[in-house]
Amino acid sequence: MDRASSVVLQALTQATSQDTAVLKPAEEQLRQWETQPGFYSVLLNIFNNHTLDVNVRWLAVLYFKNGIDRYWRRVAPHALSEEEKTSLRAGLITNFNEPVNQIATQIAVLIAKVARLDCPRQWPELIPILLESVKGQDGLQQHRALLTFYHVTKTLASKRLAQDRRLFQDLASGIYSFACSLWSHHTDCFLQQIYAQDEAAALSSLERTLLSLKVLRKLTVHGFQEPQHNMEVMGFLNAVFERLKQFLECCRQVGSESTCREKLEKTIILYTKVLLDFLEYHPCAFIPLIQRSLEFAVSYVFTPAGEGVTFERFIVQCMNLIKMIVKNDAYKPAKNIEDSKPESLEAHRIKTAFFTHPTLTEIGRRLVSHYFLLTEEELAMWEEDPESFAVEETGGDSWKYSLRPCTEVLFLDIFHNYSQTLTPVLLDMVQNLQGPTNVEDPVQLLMKDAVYNAVGLAAYELFDNVDFDQWFKNQLLGELQVSHHRYKLIRRRVIWLIGQWISVKFKSDLRPLLYEVILSLMQDPDLVVRNQQTFIHFFFFCPYDPAQKM
Repeated sequence: MDRASSVVLQALTQATSQDTAVLKPAEEQLRQWETQPGFYSVLLNIFNNHTLDVNVRWLAVLYFKNGIDRYWRRVAPHALSEEEKTSLRAGLITNFNEPVNQIATQIAVLIAKVARLDCPRQWPELIPILLESVKGQDGLQQHRALLTFYHVTKTLASKRLAQDRRLFQDLASGIYSFACSLWSHHTDCFLQQIYAQDEAAALSSLERTLLSLKVLRKLTVHGFQEPQHNMEVMGFLNAVFERLKQFLECCRQVGSESTCREKLEKTIILYTKVLLDFLEYHPCAFIPLIQRSLEFAVSYVFTPAGEGVTFERFIVQCMNLIKMIVKNDAYKPAKNIEDSKPESLEAHRIKTAFFTHPTLTEIGRRLVSHYFLLTEEELAMWEEDPESFAVEETGGDSWKYSLRPCTEVLFLDIFHNYSQTLTPVLLDMVQNLQGPTNVEDPVQLLMKDAVYNAVGLAAYELFDNVDFDQWFKNQLLGELQVSHHRYKLIRRRVIWLIGQWISVKFKSDLRPLLYEVILSLMQDPDLVVRNQQTFIHFFFFCPYDPAQKM
């Protein structure tokens, strides 16, 4: 073994070289050894030896990890012997004291890969050893064991065969109490330390809070068939709201320059992911949480409660939570009420009680007058790179992650479900902006852009409430003819607005007038670049007809 170790160590050292004349032969030699008995035992000894060069140890972990994919299964060509696999499993969990973060993460992933294939049948001792190590007093060992515990839990939760899911549910029921107490302990430690302004200790506790929360997320979402009947699960989910409030307050306290800030925001986002995942996988079990979720999200996004503590990604997550509750099919009664499930009726009752006329009015106005307003960054991007700005606006799944698309999707979903309440609100906002807007008033220009955006998005919902032909002739046409350079924002939005309505409600005898406007606007390269899709839309829905004279 010593002789083999020195030879493999030399090859790994050469494989880290920048000289291809040294690198290539070493890689070829290592490739040939991949199927040799004892090779992975040698690799294990090498990456567990903390005195060796970090790059060599890193490479040893990668070769070991690739070997699991290729040779660990019994049916694989050149499969590892059961004897060697038993020895390797024992060696992987002998200690959790890897000093280098990147290597520790790779080892955790490597152990999770083996766990996916062997746990619990061939590796029943893995989870008990991890739990025991997580309880330890040594800080490094505790962290590395918790890191491995997370990756193992994540991997086992991802298995989809019915038998594997039952095994994971058995695991979850056995360790859920411990996982909850672990998360609660690290969270309390973090809060005490951050309020004591001990940022170094707080950062360490926050890392452990994040890892234990990641474990709980997987156990909560994938570990129970009927989680609503488990008091610990529902207790944890209710505790999430209080913890979120505490962590958001911490954001206010530590400020944007704190070393904890980035990880603090990650933890807050992870809390929201727990709620969103649980809602997605267990909509009926989520019903007792609907009221609290809506109160929480609406409070932070649409009232002064969120001022000074929220950040963009958190707002996006809150909007996604509201959207998923509003449009969830499980929360809508059947057309024939008698055919509805009791859970659907209960969810519908909760939503109806929450979304009162004043609440909907405030949400609608706030979405348009605050979140629809173009920011200084967006205006600058529009000026500097209009093509990228257009792509940014219309990007595929960006509504899940970016504020503007997310805001527009939420507006559409709420408007569709509560159009009777929100239509008068939006029409009132339109009425207040009739006539040309003062080009010296940037606030009003941005507001008009936002309102016109809302009217374009809700075109199908407003079909019976807006005489678009009259509005085009009496208002929009005139706005397109305002040539002041500051008015280009409104000209661009009006072009887009017409493009939204042209397939919904636009008389054919107005087309010649529209052709004239299009031709004149196409003389402005700036507007053409910014509205390519809209012009294509015009020509598709309004093809030129020679019988219609200009």
